[in-house]
Amino acid sequence: FQDATVISHLMALLSRSRYTQEYICQIFSHCCKGPDHQTILFNHGAVQNIAHLLVSTSYKVRMQALKCFSVLAFENPQVSVTLVNVSVDGELLPQIFVKMLQRDKPIEMQLTSAKCLTSMCRAGAIRTDDSCIVLKTLPCLVRMCSKERLLEERVEGAETLAYLIETDVELQRIASITDHLIVMLADYFKYPSSVSAITDIKRLDHDLKHAHELRQAAFKLYASLGANDEDIRKKIIETENMMDRIVNGLSESSIKVRLAAVRCLHSLSRSVQQLRTSFQDHAVWKPLMKVLQNAPNEILVVASSTLCNLLLEFSPSKEPILESGAIELLCSLTQSENLALRVNGIWALMNMAFQAEQKIKSDILRGLSTEQLFQLLSDSDVNVLMKTLGLLRNLLSTRPHIDHIMSTHGKQIMQAVTLILEGEHNIEVKEQTLCILANIADGTTAKELIMTNDDILQKIKYYMSHSNAKLQLAAMFCISNLIWNEEEGSQERQDKLRDMGIVDILHKLSQSSDPNLCDKAKTALQQYLA
Repeated sequence: FQDATVISHLMALLSRSRYTQEYICQIFSHCCKGPDHQTILFNHGAVQNIAHLLVSTSYKVRMQALKCFSVLAFENPQVSVTLVNVSVDGELLPQIFVKMLQRDKPIEMQLTSAKCLTSMCRAGAIRTDDSCIVLKTLPCLVRMCSKERLLEERVEGAETLAYLIETDVELQRIASITDHLIVMLADYFKYPSSVSAITDIKRLDHDLKHAHELRQAAFKLYASLGANDEDIRKKIIETENMMDRIVNGLSESSIKVRLAAVRCLHSLSRSVQQLRTSFQDHAVWKPLMKVLQNAPNEILVVASSTLCNLLLEFSPSKEPILESGAIELLCSLTQSENLALRVNGIWALMNMAFQAEQKIKSDILRGLSTEQLFQLLSDSDVNVLMKTLGLLRNLLSTRPHIDHIMSTHGKQIMQAVTLILEGEHNIEVKEQTLCILANIADGTTAKELIMTNDDILQKIKYYMSHSNAKLQLAAMFCISNLIWNEEEGSQERQDKLRDMGIVDILHKLSQSSDPNLCDKAKTALQQYLA
């Protein structure tokens, strides 16, 4: 690939003989590594030059051409979209691939054409509900997972199927009920078979070599199968010793198996039911916290996403995770260079702070430090910003907590709020920030931090007349909490806000065509009349 003339030369040699065809296709598929190489081959006319070899009289040529397409199309939309419209002898390539999938064809041919169709489907070149996927490709890949197949074929079949169904709910459902796939995969964990039964040392060596790959492939496929559907997750977890297998997978020596096991755990952790039952019975949080101590980034990202789910308020694992030093760990993730890790760190803290007791909230604030909070609030990524605001909103809930936190961090939090309301941010960010202000306005002593800050009051007034109804509504919540009658000092607050022209705006809003705004304004005006 260093020298483009070599590729042109090889393309020209394709017509020489069936040997040059076989070997040149083999060279291309072995040397093509990644998108840059795919593009170079594509631009040198690889698709047109190799397509007709799929109908060669020589099996070896057909097979090498097919392998070449499987490498060219992998994760490559440009190639995949082109392949759909190429025809050879009046037959379109997808139809040729489907013929090569049939049961009477050699296994390597079935597998490789299934990989081509899978890549084309994932690139959006073939629809996921197309019969060539649902009735041909998917069943063929499930067949490859069966006991009858060689270990390497089972690995490739499961990995390709995991990729095919990864993002499509319907394909996940179909696969889960095809040929008892979920039970069939449990067999992937039974290698190497018990040593006493093995007289053949060579066979043991072969089994050992593939045992890692089999476990990795099974975890990947279980992760794809359980990505969306609650019933499928239940079936997976009820498969023999599944949770033990995942827990063991988290501490395997092979990094690829560890990653696949964490992915599988993450997929299953999306289930409220499982978080309350299986995850608790198996104390999954323990090995997960261990994985988070010193793993490479790609494992950290998935493991921290899983931790986010284990920290949801209904999850029984929340308490023990806190006791095992999670706050410190998560605060350190928020300082990572890696964006996904920053998002997950702050997201997990946000989940942890939801309806938490005051001590946990104080520990989070202490662990994060004000500097780090400002750092996160000025992060260029909107995801980090939204999750940080979500964390603040969760910290500032229930009155005693609001008053306590504002008494220790009030000045900094008000600074941060001002900063965001003045900045160039989208509607969602501003709305979330106004909701934080509304929470502060709900405190008993915390209210004063708003009432003595004319700049903030002017901003609330500005957003009451904003063109966006969501922002108007959020600003109204602030006002309602400040003027509520039953509370001490409400008269003075009402007078100050009236002098600022807030009542006039409320009158205007009580005529609004938006029913929410109209109701909220009328309720606020009643506080003045009472």
